[in-house]
Amino acid sequence: MTSSYESYLHTPSAVLSDGIVLVPLWAVTQLHIEESYSLPQIGATSRKAAVASHDDTLTLTAVLLGQERYTWKLALENLAEASRRGTALSTFTSGAVGGLILVSAATIRTDLAVQSLSITMAATRRDTLDVTLQLAHLPRPGNLAKLLDIASIGVGALTDNLPV
Repeated sequence: MTSSYESYLHTPSAVLSDGIVLVPLWAVTQLHIEESYSLPQIGATSRKAAVASHDDTLTLTAVLLGQERYTWKLALENLAEASRRGTALSTFTSGAVGGLILVSAATIRTDLAVQSLSITMAATRRDTLDVTLQLAHLPRPGNLAKLLDIASIGVGALTDNLPV
């Protein structure tokens, strides 16, 4: 008898990491990126401060499959906690980069913090866990965030041509 989760071992749709622990998200069904731009105050000078001009929120819906689904669930819960108190990545980079890293075909983001994590189990889909993550992008001042946005275009182009 075959199970519904035997053929999931392909390239994951996305990977969430703290610099050490990698959590593959095999079946991302939705990735929503919302960017809220700050408008300058009326009468403000033309000088700009070196801070981010917009706030990004990412909502990711995925399905954890297979026998490892509970291991990945626990890893996601630990990453959510680590995103609040500091990750291994911030230690390795002396604070230049921190928070979680999300790599997907649509974007590469560092400096992410988990705002909410929702896990749903259903009797009709016993072999899966539905996961919804809401992530806030909290970039540090500098050009690294822009550089990673440009790099994500290349990653997206590469992943579009991968065989499934």
